[in-house]
Amino acid sequence: MKGSDVVIEGVSKSFGDFKALNNVSLKIKKGEFFSLLGPSGCGKTTLLRIIAGFEYPDYGAVTFDEADVLHVPPDRRQANTVFQNYALFPHLSVFENVAFSMRIKKASRKEVESKVNEYLHLVQLEGHAHKKPNQLSGGQKQRVAIARALINEPRVLLLDEPLSALDAKLRQHMLIELDQIHDKIGITFIYVTHDQQDALSVSDRLAVMNQGDVLQTGSPHEIYESPATEFVARFIGETNLFDGRVLKAEKLVLPPASAGEDGLTEYMAELDIPELGRIKVTTVDEIKPGQTAVFTVRPEKIVITKEKPATKREDINLFQGIVDEPIYSGFQTKFYVRVMEKNLIRVIKQHANYSDEGPDIRWKDSVFLSWSANDGYIVGVKE
Repeated sequence: MKGSDVVIEGVSKSFGDFKALNNVSLKIKKGEFFSLLGPSGCGKTTLLRIIAGFEYPDYGAVTFDEADVLHVPPDRRQANTVFQNYALFPHLSVFENVAFSMRIKKASRKEVESKVNEYLHLVQLEGHAHKKPNQLSGGQKQRVAIARALINEPRVLLLDEPLSALDAKLRQHMLIELDQIHDKIGITFIYVTHDQQDALSVSDRLAVMNQGDVLQTGSPHEIYESPATEFVARFIGETNLFDGRVLKAEKLVLPPASAGEDGLTEYMAELDIPELGRIKVTTVDEIKPGQTAVFTVRPEKIVITKEKPATKREDINLFQGIVDEPIYSGFQTKFYVRVMEKNLIRVIKQHANYSDEGPDIRWKDSVFLSWSANDGYIVGVKE
């Protein structure tokens, strides 16, 4: 791997009375595509600027490969930044924009020409070398900015919402290209975005941030399937959230996955949710009767049928409702189902086969909703 391990330890930063970062610690692995994800004002760009050297923290440490870089100026940190607004020189050609840092270092003409052409080829802009930035599309400008950042051969590439100015289709195309560039050069990418789909699509791992705190770190699958907090559940994808009182919690000791490992402990809990009734959910965190738990279940985990499911499994939650609104989107239909006459539950049914030519469940139909106890999560407990 050509990249660097980046470690952020106990970093805090305030601007006057506003606390942008609150004791943030992260370990980003060499060669990883790591995303900082969160809403505007959550502190992700401030953290990126501290890693780049454009801001200095009030407290904490930042290391590249175990070497402290806080007192190293930005141009000597082996980290380059790609900005949201491209920051290209409008009077220079594409070639000269990419060559700029090499000109500053007084590299030979032959070396400049060779390396610039190499990186223009990497971002697929060989035929645009003599154009000015105002002759390029948004996606092409962003590729120039990426090539200019990479030509210095940094060990860490920092990307500050680089695709937010692009339209949805172009952004998806550029995401794929960005991921391919990362695979080719193998350095550490740290990507700041507020777009959950961007982060889930390209990240090896990501950190979800809010109000200066890191709420959860993990792979896209871990973050989506096992949200650690109510905020993470709401922010990543769509979900149904309810507060419920814990009626009982039975400890389940699972067999070890392989010899020598300790058995995992889970709890089968039963919650009383005013909007639904009683539901069953498994959790790895110990909970006690009388506590209030925040429960979530993703819309695509819920099975919707017109006929009552024929199942004798004790871990299946089953409710009846009326379709309040079906929304057909080609590849899926989203249903808003009214349960207990007033509470809406979101359900998503995927259309995976040709025979799923359209929804057979329609407005005002009586339906059954079901999901396994393993498909719901408790994302918070209140005393």
